[in-house]
Amino acid sequence: MDTSFLVMELGGGIFLSLVLTVTCLVFITVWKSTCQRSKLPPGPISLPFLGNVLQLDSKNLVKSIMKLSEKYGTVFTIHIGSRPVLVLCGYETVKEALVDQADDFSGRGHFPAFYLITKGYGVVISNGERWKQLRRFSLITLRNFGMGKRSIEERIQEEAQFLVEELRKTKERAFDPTFFFSKAVSNVICSVVFGSRFDYEDKKFLSLLQLLNDNFRFLSTTWGQLLNRFPGIILPLPGPHRKMLKNIKVVKRLVKEYVKEHQMILDPSNPRDFIDCFLIKMQQETQNRASEFSMKNLVMTTLNLFAAGTETVSTTLRYGLMILLKYPEVEETVHQEIEHVIGESRLPCMEDRNKMPYTEAVIHEIQRFIDIIPLNLPHSVTRDTTFRGYTIPKGTDVIPVLSSVLHDQNKFGNPKCFDPQRFLDGNGYFRKNDAFMPFSAGKRMCLGEGLARMELFLFFTTILQNFTLKATGNPDDIDLTPEFSSFSNLPRWYQLHLVPRLR
Repeated sequence: MDTSFLVMELGGGIFLSLVLTVTCLVFITVWKSTCQRSKLPPGPISLPFLGNVLQLDSKNLVKSIMKLSEKYGTVFTIHIGSRPVLVLCGYETVKEALVDQADDFSGRGHFPAFYLITKGYGVVISNGERWKQLRRFSLITLRNFGMGKRSIEERIQEEAQFLVEELRKTKERAFDPTFFFSKAVSNVICSVVFGSRFDYEDKKFLSLLQLLNDNFRFLSTTWGQLLNRFPGIILPLPGPHRKMLKNIKVVKRLVKEYVKEHQMILDPSNPRDFIDCFLIKMQQETQNRASEFSMKNLVMTTLNLFAAGTETVSTTLRYGLMILLKYPEVEETVHQEIEHVIGESRLPCMEDRNKMPYTEAVIHEIQRFIDIIPLNLPHSVTRDTTFRGYTIPKGTDVIPVLSSVLHDQNKFGNPKCFDPQRFLDGNGYFRKNDAFMPFSAGKRMCLGEGLARMELFLFFTTILQNFTLKATGNPDDIDLTPEFSSFSNLPRWYQLHLVPRLR
C-alpha cells in the first residue's frame, strides 16, 4: 500500500474530525444559549464563545449598554463571553430588583478580575454564609467605631488639617491633586482598620497608594475589560494584568505584616481597630466549624475596606474640584455658605451639614454627575426568580446599571447637566431624591456609605474654607468627560492652583 496515500487519508480523517468537533461545540454553545435565552429577556444576538463582543465597546462600556437599552428596554440580556447577563436600567427597574426583591438579587456576580485578587475571600466578592457573616461583622464594627478615644468625625477633622497643611506647601503653584487626596482619605480608613495614620512622606505608604491606584485604573482599561470577559484566554498571556497580580501580592504581604504586629500585642479587653476586633472574633469562634472568621478572610476584608475606602472617596474629591474649577460660580456660592455658617475660626463639623443645604446639594450633584461606579459591581440571583414576567435562573449574573439611575430623565431632568439646584426645593432647603444611589441599594449597598459621606462633607468644606480654586487655563476648556468609563469613571488628568483664603 502507498504510504503517502495512507498518510493523506489519516490527515484528512483527523481534519474532518476536528471540523466535526468544532461544529458540535458551536452547536452545543448556541443550543445552550438559546435555552437560557428562552427564560431570559431578549437582547442582541451573541456570537458563540465571544458573546456580544461586537456590541460592547471596552473603551466606553457604559455608553454601549445604554445604547442597547434604547433598543431592548430597561430589562434585557447580553452575553459576556458565553455567559448570559441580565441588564437592568432605570430607577424603577433597579429599585424593583435591589430593594423590592432584595433577597433574590443579593448574590455577588461573576467578576474574574476581583476573583483573581480575592480568591473568593473577603466581604466584597463572597457569597452565601461567608458574605453574611463578614458583612454583619463589618457593619457592626464600622458603626460602633466611635469606641476609642476619638470618634471617626474627629479623625476626619484631624486628617483634613494635615491635608490643608500639605496643600499650603504648593504655594499657589500648579499641581496634580491625585495623591494629596489619596493620602488624606486613606489615612482615615487606616486609622479605623490599622489603628494609626501614616506620615505623608512614608515610603511604604506611598508605594501602597501607588499600587492601589494602578490597579483601580487597570480595571477600567480595555485590557482589564478583556480579562473580565475572557479570563481563560487572557490570564496565561503576558500583559498588564500580570502587573496587577504582582501589585496585589505586595499589598497582601503588607496587610499580613500589620496583622502579625496586631497579634503580638493584642489586648482582647481593649480593641484598638478593625483588625483587633476581627482577631478577637477569631479567638471566640475557634470551636465553631461554620465560622468564616479566618486569617484569609481577615486579610482580604481588611484589604477590601482599605482599597474601597481610599480610591472611591479620593477620586470623588479629585473629580469634584475639577467640576468646581469649571463652574467657579458654584464654588463662590459654597464659599459664601461656609463663611456664613462656619466662619474662619473653627473647623467644619457634621452638625454644619443641616445648615448648609447648598453645599450638601453640590456634593450630591458631584456624586450623581461623576457616577463613579457606573455599572455597579455585578450581582446574581440567589434562586430561580420571576422578574418583570421573565424567569431568571438561579446564579444568573445581573448588572444593575447605576449610571442609568443617576441619569434617569424621569428622576433628574436634563441629567447630563451639572446642576446642584436639582437637590434644592423652592425655599432653598435640601431635597432628597430616591434615585440618588451612588452607593448602590439593597443588601449589597456600600458598607462604608456613612463614613464616605462624612469624609466628602468635611474634606470639601475644609478645603474650600481655606482655599480658592484657580484653573491653569480657561475654565470653559475643562473637559469633564471621564478618561475611562467601564468599571469606574475616572477623571482626566489635570492640575490646579490653590489660593489661600485664611492666613
